[in-house]
This record gives sequence, structure tokens and C-alpha cells, in this order.
Amino acid sequence: MPSRTRSRRFRTPHWLLAPLAALALLLSPMTGPAYAVGGSFTDNFDFHDTGRWSKSDGWSNGDMFNVGWRADHTWFNGGVMGQNLDVATCPSGCSGEPYASGEYRTNDLYSYGRFEARLQAVKREGVVTGFFTYTGPSDGQPWDEIDIEILGKNTTQMQTNYFTDGVGGHETVIDLGFDASAGYHDYAIEWWNQGTINWFVDGRLVHQENGSRGPLPTRPMRIMTNLWPGIGVDGWLGRFTYPGTPLTARYDWIKYTKY
Repeated sequence: MPSRTRSRRFRTPHWLLAPLAALALLLSPMTGPAYAVGGSFTDNFDFHDTGRWSKSDGWSNGDMFNVGWRADHTWFNGGVMGQNLDVATCPSGCSGEPYASGEYRTNDLYSYGRFEARLQAVKREGVVTGFFTYTGPSDGQPWDEIDIEILGKNTTQMQTNYFTDGVGGHETVIDLGFDASAGYHDYAIEWWNQGTINWFVDGRLVHQENGSRGPLPTRPMRIMTNLWPGIGVDGWLGRFTYPGTPLTARYDWIKYTKY
């Protein structure tokens, strides 16, 4: 994933590999340095647990995010959490973005451990289905992040990345061996203290970072999901055109195991 901020995020195209300045969360309603570090949990998404999660609502992440967040675009039904992308009007204008979608984030931050999600991604040129961890200035911390992103232009692959003190540029593309939009699969990030970050798909180790390409993150982070179309990054995501009906990413569960 190219340079970007989370919940007020600004990307630079990945092919430029420019210095990655953390301008994260400048306009997010979650401001201030206070946060709690959470323990292990499993959420089967039978309902919206307001003690654990918040829905982004009424703003845009800016720059290459051609979308504003609506709380009602993150929904729950039959043990599934879904996020819809469509052309609904966004509360407060969402910076005038033409599309609306859902973003979901934990209230607490989480440290070293295993972050897992069972999800079904969206197949559509120009769209990203994301499962990731993030912290930044709104938490009183520098920008750290660990990513799983499935690009709708090729849902037989996923992209991994991480950021430490706002420095990323560690993108790796993984061949999945299946179509991530055709059904649910299990994706996991395993983050070890001063050791490695491991990425798993259906229990199989598919990638590892050991710090040889740059220091690994060290700070507690929020667990987040979102679905969004890009703008100005066609070389990375492809060009998005709305198909005329909503696009939906689905999450069966998310689990965190503290190490």
C-alpha cells in the first residue's frame, strides 16, 4: 500500500516511493492522547458492540480516498458484518466525495499478538478491501500500521505492508491461489515483540518481515476494516467506475489473541 494516513489519510502513488510523512487522523473525531490497551477477544459480529467498536461517520480520509464514511454503511445481519459502497449522500458532505462506504475501528488499541479476520472481499477495479492495524497522532503516537489489502482489480492476490514512524514502502503482493471475492477465507497478522510480522492465509504462512527492510512497528494500534474506491491512483488500483448497485465486503468474525 502506498503512503497514507488513517482516518484522515493522504496517499502518494506507490510507484513514486516518496518519503512517507504521517499526516494521520488530522480531522478524525477521535482526538487526544488517551487510550486503553485491550486484551484478547473474539467478535462473531452478531451485533454492533459499541463497547469494543466504533463506526466512522461523516468525514473523508482525503486525497486518494474517493469516499466518505457513513455509519449506516457498516451493518450487521445473521452473524455477518458488512460494509457497503454506494452513491448515497454522506452526512456533513464528507468533503464532497461522490461515494459513501463503511469503516470500522476498535475503541481500544492492541499490542503484540495475532489479529485474524474471516472475510469476503469485493471484486471491482479501483476498490480496496482492508483489514489492518493503525495508530497515529490522534492516539498521541507516531504513525504505525500493519496491512492486509485485497485490491478489487485482482482478487486472487493480497498486498501486505507496514509503516513505522510514518515510513512504509514495504509492499509485497501475495498470490492466494483462490478468488478472495468468491467466498470467505481466514487472514491473519502475527506481530511479535521486537521480532517479526507474519501474514497467514487459511492458516498458511505466506509472508514474513523481520525488520531487514526497515524497523518494525512497536506501538499499540487500533484494529480496523474498510472498503473504499481510489482516485488518482489508477496505476495501483485501476480506475473505479460505479456498477450501479452497491458493492459489499463481508466479515464473518474478527479475533485478537494477545501475546
